[in-house]
Amino acid sequence: MKPFTVLEALVAPLDRANVDTDAIIPKQFLKSIKRSGFGPNLFDEWRYLDVGQPGQDSTNRPKNPDFVLNQPRYQGAQVLLARDNFGCGSSREHAPWAMEDYGFRVIIGPSFADIFFNNCFKNGLLPIQLPAAEVDELFRQCEATEGYQLKVDLAAQTVVRPDGKVIPFEVDPFRKECLFNGWDDIGLTLRHADKIRAFEEQRRLQHPYYFS
Repeated sequence: MKPFTVLEALVAPLDRANVDTDAIIPKQFLKSIKRSGFGPNLFDEWRYLDVGQPGQDSTNRPKNPDFVLNQPRYQGAQVLLARDNFGCGSSREHAPWAMEDYGFRVIIGPSFADIFFNNCFKNGLLPIQLPAAEVDELFRQCEATEGYQLKVDLAAQTVVRPDGKVIPFEVDPFRKECLFNGWDDIGLTLRHADKIRAFEEQRRLQHPYYFS
């Protein structure tokens, strides 16, 4: 998992509340359990005018020109502004996989569904919960200013607006450490690789018949 330290990046505003995980990555794409390859199908039913299918090349599919991520000014955005209850619905981990594979590193909103919120940290995404009034102002500024960027500093736990205002945010210390160091669940386990190998070797000596 890629470590998260400081990100200064373009922002895209998704002005919809209660965005569920089936909207983030529709159910037909859940057949694969690989973490990569879901970016082209992020918000598939909103981005495209046809029905997407697994394995389909999305390059030439007809796009919905009214959807925010299809607008030229938001191409390359790595920060997504969201509304209340983002990531609700089923607990599919494919949703943060698709967000990350598309290129997002940060999601800012007033509230998140619990399971989606937890899954974000495990997959290299930083979900930031801010007061609704702060999010409203970010939406207003972003929509009024082409090329709008935010600076997100995980160590300082701050979001810095272009006008210089610093907005603090809270993050669980353990999740912060994992994201800062790029440790997913496997990475956390592999930190103890020497102890695991020593245990396995001792086990082999004590019970060789298990390994015959």
